[in-house]
Amino acid sequence: MQKLHLDGSHISLQRFIEFADGPVSITLAPTVRERLTRAREIVARYAASDQPVYGLNTGLGGNLQHHIEAKDIPAFQAQLLLGRSAGVGPKLPEWISRAAWLSRIIGAARGASGLSLPTFDLMLAMTERGLAPAVPTYGSIGAGDLVLSAQMGATLIGEGEIWDNGTCRPAADALRSHGLAPIELAPKDGLALANNSSLSIALASQSLREARNTMDLAQAVTVLSGEGYGMNPSIFEARIHALRPAAGQEQAAAWFRAALEGSSLYASGSPRSIQDALSFRVVAPLFGTARNALALAERETEIELNGAADNPAVLIDTNEMLSTPNFHTPALALALDTLAIAHVHLATASAQRILKLMNPHLSGLPKYLSAVGGASAGLLPLQKTVAALLAEIRLHAQPASLDAIAVSEMVEDVAPQTPLAARKLATQIDLLHWFIAIEALVAAQAVDLRKPKSLGRVAKMLHTAIRNIVPTLQEDRATGPDVAAVRQAINAAELRSVLANIGLTAL
Repeated sequence: MQKLHLDGSHISLQRFIEFADGPVSITLAPTVRERLTRAREIVARYAASDQPVYGLNTGLGGNLQHHIEAKDIPAFQAQLLLGRSAGVGPKLPEWISRAAWLSRIIGAARGASGLSLPTFDLMLAMTERGLAPAVPTYGSIGAGDLVLSAQMGATLIGEGEIWDNGTCRPAADALRSHGLAPIELAPKDGLALANNSSLSIALASQSLREARNTMDLAQAVTVLSGEGYGMNPSIFEARIHALRPAAGQEQAAAWFRAALEGSSLYASGSPRSIQDALSFRVVAPLFGTARNALALAERETEIELNGAADNPAVLIDTNEMLSTPNFHTPALALALDTLAIAHVHLATASAQRILKLMNPHLSGLPKYLSAVGGASAGLLPLQKTVAALLAEIRLHAQPASLDAIAVSEMVEDVAPQTPLAARKLATQIDLLHWFIAIEALVAAQAVDLRKPKSLGRVAKMLHTAIRNIVPTLQEDRATGPDVAAVRQAINAAELRSVLANIGLTAL
């Protein structure tokens, strides 16, 4: 079991993802429990007063003007969660639930939520036992994950369902089987459990973990295509990129120079072409920009993870409770949308490289990369698959953050749709993996037909991994299964580890 000590310090996205991979034992620094205790004292003082505080002694959204008497505030907590448990659709994967629950714990530990200690301790106990609230897919618009977070919070009072180490069970049964029991919520607990962005954080974290791996592979496969095409490597000369050091461009060019180390492309005194097509020639700016977009999305996710999204927030240092806009997550939504758009640039360039590798007038290789010629289709049918995938990848680049309608009596009239931005990004990344596998298969065939004297270290690793599982295409055969095998081969953990160890990933 992993161990996480919460003391108020910054938690990186990578560490958070690792903690969400399984049960985790969480300990609190004395200062954290002290802050939680002080926050509760502030909540209690406001609950006993007549001063209106949103969600504590008032209704929510369109019911803002409704006053809740002090004696009714405890009962209102369960009503708040159950009344807003309106999510629908298939359950999100267990990993997402674990990550969202862990994210809420990390956020609540900062004290601004005012969550009561018994509620917080039950959340810790659930996490240590590998329990996480099950949650449906649809219901959050990113202005806080209110509806879906309410359904997660309701498990603490025995409602809804809980993931129990791979199995989904009624909440009360799951708690009971682990020696736990539902609790009665204290004032503000309901809103603290519902009004946060933990689900957006979990969905973004999952997408970004896959995005980094995908970008590493896409960059490595681009090198293999360059070797198969016989590209001019002088385009990666450091002095060129220093003239216009756009975001990430110089670092990407350095990556390509290192990846091509040992390639016979450098041995020829006269390159095959003075200038290649742009899909080969501008890969440093393309990947530099894409990696910059990835870094921005990761940074915004970390900000959400380590911040306090609560409304209202408990300000311990000044003994106040104030309304905040921190539940609104447009920075994260826009960053995720931007990364999805960057992926289209990468996929479009990949498609163009695939087409050119099959064109004998441009590549100097046999038509359709067929080893036998004649009526052989070679790899040509894959062009239709490429076109289909590219259309879907472009579809999933449509910005989610542009869509919103006014809800809750016109009070909540803008929304960033952050969960949708994260979910469509995850789907797009899966499509991109297929795209990369096709380019890798095509590039490996081009290398076999061109027969370069030597490959650079990255191309050599990829080519070997591919040929260990898929033979060179001779006579026509079904290439769909070949693509699936290549996807699995280039995603092998061993290959990613080797790339990391020679410093060629995550620049």
